[in-house]
Amino acid sequence: MPDIQRLTTAHPDFWSRLAELTAWEGVADERVSATVREILQQVRARGDDALLEYTFRFDRLDALCAADLEIPADRLQQALATVSAEQRAALETAAARIRAYAERQKLESWRFTEADGTVLGQQVAALDRVGLYVPGGKAAYPSSVLMNAIPAQVAGVGEIAMVVPAPDGALNELVLAAAAVAGVDRAFTIGGAQAVAALAYGTATVPRVDKIVGPGNIYVAAAKRQVFGTVGIDMIAGPSEILVVCDGQTDPDWIAMDLFSQAEHDEDAQPILISPDGAFLDEVAASVERLLPAMERRTIIEASLSRRAALIKTLDLNEAAQVVNFIAPEHLELSVAQPEALLPLIRHAGAIFMGRYTAEAVGDYCAGPNHVLPTSRTARFSSPLGVYDFQKRTSLIYCSPEGAAALGRTASILARGEGLTAHARSAEFRIPERP
Repeated sequence: MPDIQRLTTAHPDFWSRLAELTAWEGVADERVSATVREILQQVRARGDDALLEYTFRFDRLDALCAADLEIPADRLQQALATVSAEQRAALETAAARIRAYAERQKLESWRFTEADGTVLGQQVAALDRVGLYVPGGKAAYPSSVLMNAIPAQVAGVGEIAMVVPAPDGALNELVLAAAAVAGVDRAFTIGGAQAVAALAYGTATVPRVDKIVGPGNIYVAAAKRQVFGTVGIDMIAGPSEILVVCDGQTDPDWIAMDLFSQAEHDEDAQPILISPDGAFLDEVAASVERLLPAMERRTIIEASLSRRAALIKTLDLNEAAQVVNFIAPEHLELSVAQPEALLPLIRHAGAIFMGRYTAEAVGDYCAGPNHVLPTSRTARFSSPLGVYDFQKRTSLIYCSPEGAAALGRTASILARGEGLTAHARSAEFRIPERP
């Protein structure tokens, strides 16, 4: 059974122990970084030839030519037609909910006119082309296809290109079906750093994109970090996290299973429970011990609980909110009688699940809000993936003759103060001479 760490805010070294527990160094070591750097350079220089070589080496997929790496559009539709009716209905229900939520996020262009006729505004436009990375390692993630592709489609992105590794040529039918439901335009059986390189730089077969989104292993994360600037990226994601705040009145079995739901992702996932009720923490620990042996992914869950989990006792729920804001969790469950009362105290969290009946798992699949969320305390300064990540904003400035004169005088003074006389004169040329 896992030895879950116990912490209490009453202990004098609580905050330092919490900082140590939640620290995550997600950066790749030099060996990984060097390997990724070489792959990026080779794909950039040699294009499809390098892509074919790396795909054969890492995925044992022996394509005759780069064109064979593309999955035909009718293959996606075939997958949608052949998955079970139950699976298709679930995909379509989830997609509809994600789309309905995303529609409310769209940014619109705007402008206003000042008294002298000067017009200021903002023009919003979608990105031209986006690349979606879909993992193909420990598990298949059709939900990630929906969560990444649908906001891009709602934003109006011109083309969505999906890459998904196919080790030994094996493809997941549910992932392909999700791509059909989500409106993916092109799909390729490539993965790893070589897929990121192909999307970032383009090859004769794989189109160059403007932004790369989607999760991956440490090589994918390192590649995204290295190509950032050439293309945009969504984020460098760390292991999954769940933080549950409970007043001690929820069924402890429910809470234990909520902790399992994220622990089963990865041995480095972080499940944490906070409660002012010490006896309840004991009850949840007993539920963990009783329920864990029956879990299909027990080994992964047990490793996560032993390495990075914690049961934290606080003085009250107000103090629990302070701990939440320090951790800035990816997923936060407020399993309390009055979640609305606690909500104003929460400043930092990727997604908040309110009330005893709101399991984090529904957010992973079908509630509607995006499941691509900031991890590793980055919710302090970043937000969930959304339509706005696939739109860009351009400032609009139109000066009337009167506005050019008024603004020109201010600009001239500031420019000369900076010693930039060409700036000043450019503005001054548009100021009419006074009689």
